[in-house]
Amino acid sequence: MPTQLQKLEADAAVFTISVAAELAGMHPQTLRTYDRMGLVRPERSRGRGRRYSPRDVAKLRLIQHLSQDEGINLQGIRRIIDLESELDLLRAKVEQLTEMLDETRRQTMMMRDPRVFTAESSGAVHLGRRRIKAQQLALPGR
Repeated sequence: MPTQLQKLEADAAVFTISVAAELAGMHPQTLRTYDRMGLVRPERSRGRGRRYSPRDVAKLRLIQHLSQDEGINLQGIRRIIDLESELDLLRAKVEQLTEMLDETRRQTMMMRDPRVFTAESSGAVHLGRRRIKAQQLALPGR
């Protein structure tokens, strides 16, 4: 029976330091330095060994690119990473607030222009919360 490949979660801490270093194209000692500086914060295994996630490896590649290709020093890279994290949080908050606003607008529209109505046996019709004058629709005397 063939095994199915499972999609690896972006935050799943599965790579040892040697594997993460190889994937990022760095020396393991560089990863240790970046961990001490707080540029990357890998999780720790029970034996206190570092475990890196695919997201960590991507961040390591970004650090390498900014350092080697863009000429940015490590303090500048730390600031860029901090600002990107803050931006991600703000984007998530804007998305949350947008969803709340959309829901409020939908509820407001339902109150203004409801599509559901109820009718009493007396003939009174209610659209949402408003009572509407019933027009005589049936023949008189019935």
